[in-house]
Amino acid sequence: MVSRAGSDVDPFEVDFDYLVPYFRRELASLGRSPLTEKVYLLGIGRYRKWLEENGHPSVIDRRLAQAWIISMGKEDISAATAASRLAGLRQFSKWLTNEGEIPSDCLLRVNTPKGTDPLTPCLTDDQLKALAKACDGKQMKDRRDEALVRLLTETGLRAAEVCALRVDDVDIDGGVVLVRQGKGNRARTAPFGPQTGRALDRYIRLRRHHPAADSPFLWLAAKKSSALSTAGLRLALGKRAEAAGIPNFHPHVLRHTFAHRWSVSGGSEVGLMQVAGWRDRGMLHRYARSAAAARATEESRHLNLGDW
Repeated sequence: MVSRAGSDVDPFEVDFDYLVPYFRRELASLGRSPLTEKVYLLGIGRYRKWLEENGHPSVIDRRLAQAWIISMGKEDISAATAASRLAGLRQFSKWLTNEGEIPSDCLLRVNTPKGTDPLTPCLTDDQLKALAKACDGKQMKDRRDEALVRLLTETGLRAAEVCALRVDDVDIDGGVVLVRQGKGNRARTAPFGPQTGRALDRYIRLRRHHPAADSPFLWLAAKKSSALSTAGLRLALGKRAEAAGIPNFHPHVLRHTFAHRWSVSGGSEVGLMQVAGWRDRGMLHRYARSAAAARATEESRHLNLGDW
């Protein structure tokens, strides 16, 4: 399964086909989310593919891992994507070491690639209004999509989190939604206001006529007797965004917009971390920059420095 020769910097030969399934089961036993498992296994798979395409043996090796990272940069793969792929490989290497499959973890000194620090994309108030307007209609899917847009924008839920909501997780009278399994299997609550509550109310009233109305899941597919999937969510809201004239839309943009609006409105960092489900304060930096840029733009307009 594995062999080595020489010093600790030598490559460690690994039987990926044999060991990766064991690693997958280890992730499941540790309670890692399906998304985390998917990201980790994708990183391992991309590394394996790169080794094969470049004539390298099946090994865990620091120098080859570094070369792989450099190759991703040349392919214009973002630093964030490269970092997520490397994370999967590093976790695999760590597990192999802990299990005694390789003598040492040679990827400990492999650094995560650094990239630019771009401003987080957000929707403007006009774009949000246009997106909600694009959901106008009296069919269940229209009411569903407007409720989704409003809930995602006001609470910052991730796509997987909102699709996992159950009917009993939403308290419209109390104006709060329960996220049972957020990222890292951490539960939390997120509040919403009257407009979002009204949109949810209107959707739920039409939902009771759906063939799958007895389903415990809140969001139902329009043309299938099943719950709405994350792929279905992206497709449905993508069509609404296209109708609203919003380019390059992805549901995660609404999470960005939520955090930006929270910061611009003077919301606390502690509150934002709690509602968004963050433990890493580093996430706050991205949205603090976005809010600061918005305030600077508004200030510049009031100063009228171009009038001279």
